[in-house]
Amino acid sequence: MLNEITDLTGKLLIAMPDMGDPRFEKSVILVCSHSSEGSMGLIVNKCADEVKFPELLDQLKVHTTGQVKDTPVHFGGPVETGRGFVLHSDDFDEDEASMEIPGGYRVTATVGILEALAQGDGPSQSLMALGYAGWGPGQLEGELQNNGWLASEADSELVFSSDNDAKWNGALKNMGISAMHLSGSGGRA
Repeated sequence: MLNEITDLTGKLLIAMPDMGDPRFEKSVILVCSHSSEGSMGLIVNKCADEVKFPELLDQLKVHTTGQVKDTPVHFGGPVETGRGFVLHSDDFDEDEASMEIPGGYRVTATVGILEALAQGDGPSQSLMALGYAGWGPGQLEGELQNNGWLASEADSELVFSSDNDAKWNGALKNMGISAMHLSGSGGRA
């Protein structure tokens, strides 16, 4: 089934208005990997308000110097919510610890990148996420065919924007679509 749908690695998924799962309502997800074995992505527009970056660094015993920037911590998805990921620009690389994503992105899930961020030596753009969105083989393709998601090109300005509330409409606008013109249910031609 993957052969029927283009590789979505490095693309954005934009939740359709009739998304049945409230965890994904108005979500924008950067797809980090997509293959016949399944898919993984990070929600880039939902903050985990109960978690603060400096407190997370303290819990992980990451050494900091001076005041740490209060980087928003995002809800990356419902899978392994205790696991952290840093989605970032490709100007920072931890060799084998960083996964390259087309479009100038990387994902790193090590304490090393947290230490670099805490010291001000990390990537120029970053987004901390707890958990991820995951799909089994063929599951994402089925959701796309059932009009659960729109797929589009990723825009790093949108992905790393601090205005999470504007990302869903912004992603649609980048496709030339107004949310007011989206139907709550899909059709078949």
